[in-house]
Amino acid sequence: MILYPAIDLKDGQCVRLFKGEMSQATVFNDDPAAQACAFADQGAQWVHLVDLNGAFAGKPVNGDAVDSILKSLDIPCQLGGGIRDMATIDSWLSKGLARVILGTVAVEDPSLVRQAARAFPGQIAVGIDARNGRVATKGWAEETDVMVTDLAQAFEDAGVAAIIYTDIDRDGAMQGPNVPATAALARATSIPVIASGGVSSLADLVALRDCGAPLNGAISGRALYDGKLDLAQALSALKA
Repeated sequence: MILYPAIDLKDGQCVRLFKGEMSQATVFNDDPAAQACAFADQGAQWVHLVDLNGAFAGKPVNGDAVDSILKSLDIPCQLGGGIRDMATIDSWLSKGLARVILGTVAVEDPSLVRQAARAFPGQIAVGIDARNGRVATKGWAEETDVMVTDLAQAFEDAGVAAIIYTDIDRDGAMQGPNVPATAALARATSIPVIASGGVSSLADLVALRDCGAPLNGAISGRALYDGKLDLAQALSALKA
């Protein structure tokens, strides 16, 4: 199981939100590239990036910060936020991203996800962000009637590389991940599932690792910044 350290970008800075609220952002580093390098130096195999401004704007906003991260790292990165057309997907991948994450567009234009997965095999992930089992879009600002499992299963035959599942009410709240919901989703689809939201301790990672479902990995942010989760120790535990 892979641990993906998270770098959420807002106004060019590395921040964490509380339950997805842009007004409740804590700045942890004003040099995202340095933060990414710190994660790599501690043994991270991947880095998870989110363009928070882009998620609301519907287009890339923190491009300079992402560019600086990509130029500084030699490990793969995945990025979500504001990626809603083929031109943007192509642009990001051509700059060196290993994987782009499609969220809002997976609900509003699922055919684009299929088209992208065909054009860029292994490089397209679907981000499913949810409250109470229902998918939220546009930077979590809009809730839909689409159920998480239904959306995931709609892409079973599309060639999607992964699903990033975020329980919004757990994100940044340091309350632990929604293990039952994450495990249920992983059992309901053959697409690799990455858990996100609330991973705040080594015990949380172990619970996900041992949940009985085939999870690809987990994303953690605030716990790493606050020192409640030691990255090197966590990586060692997940290899055990």
